[in-house]
Amino acid sequence: MKKNLANIITLSRIFLVFIVIGLLYCKGCIYSYYSALFLTAILMWFDGLDGFVARKFSVSSRFGALLDIMGDRIVENVFWVSFCALGWINVAIPIIVLTRGIVVDSLRTLAFEKGYTAFGKTTMMQGKVAKFIVASNFSRFTYAVCKAISFFFLIAGNIPADYNYKSVLLKIGIICAVISVIFCVLRGLPVIFESRRFFACENKE
Repeated sequence: MKKNLANIITLSRIFLVFIVIGLLYCKGCIYSYYSALFLTAILMWFDGLDGFVARKFSVSSRFGALLDIMGDRIVENVFWVSFCALGWINVAIPIIVLTRGIVVDSLRTLAFEKGYTAFGKTTMMQGKVAKFIVASNFSRFTYAVCKAISFFFLIAGNIPADYNYKSVLLKIGIICAVISVIFCVLRGLPVIFESRRFFACENKE
């Protein structure tokens, strides 16, 4: 059970995000929005919990690393696309995030074939700066927090009810969304740069 617990948590995040979006489309129902807020908080907590569990029980694996990235992509893409469809954010945000994700994950697949992973001891990042921007706990934690705040406050700022500070919460959500996108792009650039050596190896072969 311990061996698969981290992966179960990751898969739970994917399941939860679709429930959250379903609740957000119950337009006019204030309780569904509050439920979505609660589940979003749990979902974001699970984002760090799966990695913690994997390290705690020493069950980290290449498959688990790939599953974690897949979970991250599904959760953030579903949120951004749904928020855009609801009219809460500009279409540029999901376009940028989706494009960056496709490019970076394609390059990471090539690195995976060479025995490297995105994070951990076998990370494909070699340069110190690249490791810090992409693979460091600080960078990953900061990026995750920015996304979590953005998702949470965008939902809170769009609850179909009049209350104090509603516009403030919405502005915070939008600002964090922009910061998240900038962070997303910046964290993708080192992956592109570091991947050049894999293409060089391919050409030699």
